[in-house]
Amino acid sequence: MYFAGVDLAWAGRNPTGVAVVDAGGSLVHVGAAGDDATVLATLSPYVRGQCLVAFDAPLVVTNPTGQRPAEAALNRDFRRFEAGAHPVNTAKPEFADGPRAARLARAMGLDMDPRSPAPRRAIEVYPHPATVVLFRLARTLKYKAKPGRGVEQLKSELLLLMDGIEKLAHVAVPLHVAGHDDWVRLRKRVTTAQRKSELRRAEDPVDAVVCAYVALYAQRCPADVTIYGDFATGYIVTPSLPADRTGR
Repeated sequence: MYFAGVDLAWAGRNPTGVAVVDAGGSLVHVGAAGDDATVLATLSPYVRGQCLVAFDAPLVVTNPTGQRPAEAALNRDFRRFEAGAHPVNTAKPEFADGPRAARLARAMGLDMDPRSPAPRRAIEVYPHPATVVLFRLARTLKYKAKPGRGVEQLKSELLLLMDGIEKLAHVAVPLHVAGHDDWVRLRKRVTTAQRKSELRRAEDPVDAVVCAYVALYAQRCPADVTIYGDFATGYIVTPSLPADRTGR
């Protein structure tokens, strides 16, 4: 069984990160893709049999305005970690023809119900809250380019994320990335980056690895994940905050 992560550009104009992990938690692919055909071609070898594909992008959007119940529920738990989700609705042009992630999932013949027992499935995930839980962060790592963040800060934060991913080799549900050629090249790209654009091209594949791990984690430890929202109105799957961090 394969576990794929897709850090999907919602409208298809920007690069999409794609990562795949095998049943033993070993990275088998990480890189970038472009249009739908390229994303599907990249995933094709891994989704023919049993698989779980985790999209960092909405699969179900039905509300005409505002945010989905899934975002509202997740934000109540994760806003204080600066890991809240952006509001999603059908008025946004990216969703005028339905979510891109849903089109891709249907093209691969994947069941999108997060509670389905089907052997080939897709789920929606979100890397920021996942890293807060997995790495016990007080706040999200600031590796996304925003005004006021310089190249060195972005690089440092992205390398901290990559360090955290490598340390997952030593947890109960292990992930093995160190030494894989794609990962080695990706890390070198980050360490030698001189411009924000170079880091931007690297962050999508790194986020995709987090997504793939969330898929693996959800399969191995279903009792330790939370499904915010539901299949009818949209949902987000993420590792659950431990009781001592819920703030309730």
